[in-house]
Amino acid sequence: MRKEPKRPPPRDWPGVIGTAARLTHLARAKERNRNVAPAEAAQHARGKLTARERLTLLLDEDSFVEIDQLRRHQAYGMGMEKRRPPSDGVITGWGRVNGRKVFVFAHDFSVLGGSLGATFAKKIHKVQDLAMLAGAPMIGINDGAGARIQEGVNALAGYGGIFTRNVRASGIIPQISLMAGPCAGGAAYSPALTDFVVMVADIANMFVTGPDVVRAVSGEEVTTEQLGGASVHGRKSGVAQLIARDEKDGIAIVRELLGYLPANSRERPPRRMTTDAADRPCPRLSELVPAEPRKAYDVKHVIREMVDDGEFLEISDRWARNIVCAFAHLDGYAVGIVANQPSVMAGTLNIAAAEKAARFVRTCDTFNIPLVTLVDVPGFLPGTAQEHDGLIRRGAKLLYAYCDASVPRVSVILRKAYGGAYIVMDSKSVGSDFSFAWPTNEVAVMGSQAAVEVIHAKELRASDDPATRRSELVSAYETQLMSPYLCAEQGHVDDVIDPAETRTVLIRTLDVLRDKNAVRPLRKHGNIPL
Repeated sequence: MRKEPKRPPPRDWPGVIGTAARLTHLARAKERNRNVAPAEAAQHARGKLTARERLTLLLDEDSFVEIDQLRRHQAYGMGMEKRRPPSDGVITGWGRVNGRKVFVFAHDFSVLGGSLGATFAKKIHKVQDLAMLAGAPMIGINDGAGARIQEGVNALAGYGGIFTRNVRASGIIPQISLMAGPCAGGAAYSPALTDFVVMVADIANMFVTGPDVVRAVSGEEVTTEQLGGASVHGRKSGVAQLIARDEKDGIAIVRELLGYLPANSRERPPRRMTTDAADRPCPRLSELVPAEPRKAYDVKHVIREMVDDGEFLEISDRWARNIVCAFAHLDGYAVGIVANQPSVMAGTLNIAAAEKAARFVRTCDTFNIPLVTLVDVPGFLPGTAQEHDGLIRRGAKLLYAYCDASVPRVSVILRKAYGGAYIVMDSKSVGSDFSFAWPTNEVAVMGSQAAVEVIHAKELRASDDPATRRSELVSAYETQLMSPYLCAEQGHVDDVIDPAETRTVLIRTLDVLRDKNAVRPLRKHGNIPL
């Protein structure tokens, strides 16, 4: 019987040799993986941190546990057999942020340009599955060249697995994407499926078709920054909820954001210690909000006066600026605040504002964050452009989001609330648990001036002194139909409160609602007007 010749072990693995040699080999392999001085220098030359530097900044000291560090791609041909670096271009594992467990992956641009192949994708699939099993947030740091061309359809299938897990995890664990480099083609859909996208100015970009394709198809000349930079997605498209000055700022934002979120949808957000008294009066609120309904003011000053320590994290602060969405704390408890912004477009609701607020409301509802709505809205933005672009359908998203939300909901009418926009802004009629009004506010189908012109048009035309008669009719309309006390009398608001007591009233009311248990109808899911 012919004896088979003894085969030498592979160059990069000790085969059947002893345990001590295996451990020595393992240590050497890990050391080679960490020895990234040339690649590190190249990444720094691009003005960017390395993947490991990003994870070091993100996670608590010495808390990172890496998994699949030694995995390599199994693709051959097209020269790939000569390029099989450990980790395959993505670093995965888990660690802690402020003592709380999180799962992470970070694209390593220094390895094959951070391009995604089958092994790369499997590593991300694995850490996504672990995050779901453990019920902990999933944070992805994106900086890659997209699908690895040499691996063909296997790379594309890898993205499909990531997208599927993004959707399965949606509404169960927080998912945060930090964009710290390029993200093009199909790769851009994974961040879009997560709860929050944080983009780093000047170095991050996202687009489905790049400048070359745009030029070839339309002849339009455009740079990557003009097509899909942080400014574009922060101000125009609304894809990015948070914009960072640099990578360190982006990582700090992610850490701050996690402080408002629970580990998963079965838990409540952590309570933060504060020395800001729950019964602190806020006398400046009466000064910050002018009694004149047409006079502009910045509602962010109002929010700052109400919340703990004057601190809040605004979401999508550059997009749809006529509405403000922010996370804050009241008596140490996380809350989501939605507020009309009178200093921008008079605080009217339009398509962008409705979609921005709807997304925020559903995010808060998903993660058990109570909602506080500050109302000062003159109505929906009129015009053919809004109507033709689907204001009815797309504006209904906000109405749907509020009606469907089961978390504690409290609204405060600061000054005015007119027409359908009043209903949409979490009125009692759509399920707000408590609604309060300040003494000077107005609630009506429309403003008094416009209402009088409609109701008394014939009388005003026939009057010898239309200006005086108009003034009398406006005064009568405001007294008879717009008084907050009339709203309270009919049960549309629960109380008319002193503005200085707003913080105290909110904290007291939210405490009553802490254990709210809303019963929902049995169904697979609703059909939101997308």
